[in-house]
Amino acid sequence: MAYSIRRVDYFYTTIRDRPGAAYKLLSQMAEMGLNMVAFTAVPMGPMHTQLTIFPEDTEKMAAAAQRAGMKVEGPHPAFLVQGDDELGALAEGVTDGRGTFGYLIYVRPDEYDRAAGALSL
Repeated sequence: MAYSIRRVDYFYTTIRDRPGAAYKLLSQMAEMGLNMVAFTAVPMGPMHTQLTIFPEDTEKMAAAAQRAGMKVEGPHPAFLVQGDDELGALAEGVTDGRGTFGYLIYVRPDEYDRAAGALSL
């Protein structure tokens, strides 16, 4: 199976859980010229959602967040694994239904080099 593993950084922020709130934030980021490689939204209690944003360009994301007054935590390291879908790939990642899969591996900053070595990067 063909696959690739690369370092990505992520930022997270917590927003009030309202219809369209994540869409509004992502739309603002697109207007600022930010491209995302991944994004997650996880409910944090009844009133808030934590958004985890994986930008293509870490420095551009940090600068744009600062200009916009967005409160974000990060960057934090992770790995993005992408590859060709085949029988059993879902056990290792999330398939996209178009013949590929992808998943994210979160790592502690102090463990990044060790994890990269384990992944032969």
